[in-house]
Amino acid sequence: MSVSEATRETLQKQLEFIYGNHHALADLIKLIETTQQQHPKLSDAQAQTNANDVVLISYGDSLNRDGEAPLATLHAFVRDRLQNAVNIVHLLPFFPYTSDDGFSVVDYLGVDPVLGTWEDISKFASDTDLMFDAVINHVSAASHYVQSYLADDPNFADFCIEVDPSVDTSMIVRPRTTPLLTPFESSSGTRHLWTTFSADQVDLNYENPKVLLTVVRVLLEYAARGARIIRLDAVTYLWKELGHPSVHHPKTHAVLQLARSVLEAAAPGVLVLTETNVPHAENISYFGDGSNEAHMVYNFALPPLVLHTLLTGSAEVLTAWAGKLQTSAQTCFFNFLSSHDGIGVRPVESLLSPAEVQHLVDTVLAHGGHVSFKTNSDGSTSPYELNITYFDALNNPKGDVPLAEQVARFCVTHAIMMSLAGMPAIYIHSLLGSRSDHAGVKATGRYRSINREKLAVDAVVRDLEDATSLRSQVLGGLGKLLEVRRNQPAFDPQASQQVLNISPQVFALVRGQGDSQVVCLHNISSKPVYIPWEMLSLDAQRVHNLLGEVHQAGGNLLLEPYEVCWLQVKF
Repeated sequence: MSVSEATRETLQKQLEFIYGNHHALADLIKLIETTQQQHPKLSDAQAQTNANDVVLISYGDSLNRDGEAPLATLHAFVRDRLQNAVNIVHLLPFFPYTSDDGFSVVDYLGVDPVLGTWEDISKFASDTDLMFDAVINHVSAASHYVQSYLADDPNFADFCIEVDPSVDTSMIVRPRTTPLLTPFESSSGTRHLWTTFSADQVDLNYENPKVLLTVVRVLLEYAARGARIIRLDAVTYLWKELGHPSVHHPKTHAVLQLARSVLEAAAPGVLVLTETNVPHAENISYFGDGSNEAHMVYNFALPPLVLHTLLTGSAEVLTAWAGKLQTSAQTCFFNFLSSHDGIGVRPVESLLSPAEVQHLVDTVLAHGGHVSFKTNSDGSTSPYELNITYFDALNNPKGDVPLAEQVARFCVTHAIMMSLAGMPAIYIHSLLGSRSDHAGVKATGRYRSINREKLAVDAVVRDLEDATSLRSQVLGGLGKLLEVRRNQPAFDPQASQQVLNISPQVFALVRGQGDSQVVCLHNISSKPVYIPWEMLSLDAQRVHNLLGEVHQAGGNLLLEPYEVCWLQVKF
């Protein structure tokens, strides 16, 4: 195989925009052709999504058993207990690392021996699609890249970004309150390097074409190793420039477009997902023109909006926002409510008022969680992330609400997420109904540890076999929703979506068309809601609830507190 003339021309234009020349073109072409020759099957696939796609988000060692590689333990659990619920596993960074639970990568092409080996990854990929993290904004300070740079190895010159500490960097947008520049001792003296996230996470310098080529080689290797989806971590901050806020830089988008072009040439079945935890309008800019950047973007506004909806008992804000969501025929949202990180509040800066955001903050603190802050350009700080498990964000651990009601509140939030157009993803601690890990925060001193507990798989299995346990009830409720959803063409990410405004207490939408159409109703309140059938344009005698019975009262559809009702017309 070879690279088409059209692809060559596209890559040349992209390189000229980024660097003012196309001197790296020959090296890029060689990387693509080598991948095509060594892994010809990669070229046979096509990037696509369907209603069957559901992602489980997990660290490689979220589940553990003595004497067993954690990757093998997780694989067996997914295969034996979740095969009807999920078909894709997002393996959070499984590479050797030094901090941030894997996001300070030492070796992009290694597997942390604590977790397992590439053979374990290969076995996982044999019966489950996988998502890999590409942590390409920065690397560990202990990595070969940084250490070679500090040793003045000419092969790694300009791999990092050195800035004189006297330079004014106040306009640089910061996601953290830590210093932007970190001093490092090198063979030629002290150097102050750009560190967006922490002193141990040194940013790569994409102004050096060798860095771009290194990262492209990594992406192609991930595709060859079985990644169906590649998640580009923190891509927002990729291209730095003094005098520019250094977020959403035009050349960041250009690098993303180039990566998409390379993957389409060598591994067209790979989906590109961008992680950009920023306000919604900025986030969706990573769809590009709908065909040239990310196939999927995280729907970052969804977690805080759904939390706001349940805490206020009103779906009005969520309904208005969801009614404006749009994607192209080649893109979709990556819908989620929780992940290894906290609940970001920046994505709702223009969607919720300061008072409404403060209500989220106050609730999380009252429920035993924490709040992380970011530094603004004027030196002030503002909430960046809510650190708590999603279950505890919804349900006060110190409260006296019956467990069944807590589970129902939790499940209706996930039903909303699953019903929206896009690919749904569920964090393992949500799927298992985990509570906040306060001991973890105390042990590490990091707020994010509250939602990253390492679980003994045998204890989890015992809980799941106890029908009265929280884990069993949550997995049972979510598992049923997932199993039903995966059998309905109406929930294909590309199926049509119409959001309905029928009651402040109900989030409602219609997915799909014709005989596969599903009307999705979610009571987000603690009170029964009565909906006239004519408001839904449905004949009560011709519908059935995919999730159970249809309840009626006085000629109206009755939704019990926190009930989910997915209606389909019987033809």
